[in-house]
Amino acid sequence: MDIFKDELYPGDVIDMIFAFQKSRVVLTAYELDIFTALGDEEKTAGKVSKALGTDERATDRLMNALCALGLMRKEGEKYANIPLASRFLVRGKPGFASGLMHLVHLWDSWSTLTEAVRQGTSVTHRPTDERGEKWLRSFIAAMHDRAYRTAPAIVGLLDLSGVSRVLDIGGGSGAYSMAFVRARDDIRATVFDLPNVIPLSRKYLEKEKLSDRIQTKPGDYNLDEFDRGFDLHFLSAIIHSNAADENRKLIKKCFRALNANGQIIIQDFVMDEDRISPVFGALFALNMLVGTASGDTYTESEITSWMVEAGFKDVRRTDTDFGTSLLIGRKK
Repeated sequence: MDIFKDELYPGDVIDMIFAFQKSRVVLTAYELDIFTALGDEEKTAGKVSKALGTDERATDRLMNALCALGLMRKEGEKYANIPLASRFLVRGKPGFASGLMHLVHLWDSWSTLTEAVRQGTSVTHRPTDERGEKWLRSFIAAMHDRAYRTAPAIVGLLDLSGVSRVLDIGGGSGAYSMAFVRARDDIRATVFDLPNVIPLSRKYLEKEKLSDRIQTKPGDYNLDEFDRGFDLHFLSAIIHSNAADENRKLIKKCFRALNANGQIIIQDFVMDEDRISPVFGALFALNMLVGTASGDTYTESEITSWMVEAGFKDVRRTDTDFGTSLLIGRKK
């Protein structure tokens, strides 16, 4: 918005204010499946709108905007996906970003930020088992897309000596369980997650042909005790969904159930003590505000204090290359 850029309205501020427009253009195109409708062909807006059941003029204007953003190209009256869009945004392609539908849902929750700040909690939050299958599938797909790519490298940072059984708490698709069992042939894992998530977990495990090495266990980690006999409890992207007191109780429960000399490994976005950085973590705290009853991002000192209070020793931090950190403790 160049017309607003002057000494009164600095350009970088205006860019931040209007950034929502670009985001909404891409999310709407993804939600309508416009990239898929084009595929690898050149088509007019009329042909695309007919295939999708959308208004032709509105579709044309949306595709013009996608061209302006660099995700499509236009020659005459025909549009085409650029290679990047064809690779990641066309349904059915191997690289299709199926998890982006979760961002479409996040748009709705972020629209309530003003009221969430007024009330101090989400005004749209519903328990996971009440959000419907469509929301759940897109959420698990989004979590899987990221975890499947990063899990091997993160598991590679861990000391797995003496580890034969892993409990993947809130494990979703089982992406980390897959990485654990692939790291060493004698490791077995169990995905622990909500009863309506476990059927999705099993589908991902079946697709990877790992159902014989990874079990599933339905339950609620905030309510149920964990089975004993595990050498490692892994909690990735779990504590940010909980209030501090819930995390304190959860970590104590892990300590009770773990084998002697067992490890707890917590992966999350760990905030500096001033809570300003990292930037992603500061924004993610708001994501938890609008989307959960009491979730937040936490500092290293907070997480460490919960682990020490539970009884864990030698707590240490390892940073990953993916913006997350690992807090690791042992039951001695």
